[in-house]
Amino acid sequence: MSADQGLVKEIRDGLAELADPAKAPSMQAYMKSAMPFRGVPKPQRSALLKHVLADHVLPDRVTYSATVLELWRTAGYREERYAAIDLSGYRAYRRWQDPELLPVYEEMIVGGAWWDYMDELAIRRIGPILRADRARVTPVMRAWAAGADLWRRRTAIICQVGAKVETDTDLLRGAIEPAIAEPEFFLRKGIGWALRDYAKTAPGWVRSFVDDHPGLSGLSRREALKHLG
Repeated sequence: MSADQGLVKEIRDGLAELADPAKAPSMQAYMKSAMPFRGVPKPQRSALLKHVLADHVLPDRVTYSATVLELWRTAGYREERYAAIDLSGYRAYRRWQDPELLPVYEEMIVGGAWWDYMDELAIRRIGPILRADRARVTPVMRAWAAGADLWRRRTAIICQVGAKVETDTDLLRGAIEPAIAEPEFFLRKGIGWALRDYAKTAPGWVRSFVDDHPGLSGLSRREALKHLG
């Protein structure tokens, strides 16, 4: 695959111009990141990407995928990886959001291994692909939920956040149950988040699920019932 090196350079040069070295250390500390920051807040990064991506259109899905991965794999600063995620969801390439992109997103989720990357990818990339092609994506999410990798498991749990009436409760249950006994904070928090979100649509289902699973951690239980009284 051949990435569009011109676009990669334009994004990196733009972020370098916006860099604020005074802000970078606190941003890095907050995110507990080994990778340094440029010190570019999200509003400025979003404005840059909006301008650059509108003026530099990628010709096909192969170039698109390769450019996302090039920006991600060779990033020297965390904002460059954020830009790769932004590029992956740019509206001009929405037609390419299908199960063929799962390996790209899987690489980013597993390699990034932190919530600021994977939550966006799980909810805003994999979630819509799942709802558009359940036959192909549901088995993948079930396999991720049953696997050993923390971030794949969290993805399977939270990928339906925002799905409302389109939530597949069998998948939600199947993603949560293998993680109920796990002490890992990000799994417990993810379970609570997924249930709390679905409680807005089906409070009775969530109450029943919580009642039927006394092994839920206190964190997961509190989050799930947060707005149910």
